[in-house]
Amino acid sequence: MADQGSGGNVIAALCNIFFPGLGQLVQGRILAAIFFALAIIISYALIYVLVGFVLVPIIYLWSIIDAARYRTRS
Repeated sequence: MADQGSGGNVIAALCNIFFPGLGQLVQGRILAAIFFALAIIISYALIYVLVGFVLVPIIYLWSIIDAARYRTRS
């Protein structure tokens, strides 16, 4: 991907709308993708204890912003 705000980052951010971590996977960042996927799964599981209602939107927004602001190291 080129720079922050490039077309690839926009596509990755849009992928994260469907499932957090998918955009990081599109960018080739495997560990970040696994982290966000596990975080959203755990957050959904915590809805039963009412903590997930706060965590789910935070994880979604964090993953979208992370994908959109990603810059490759050159």
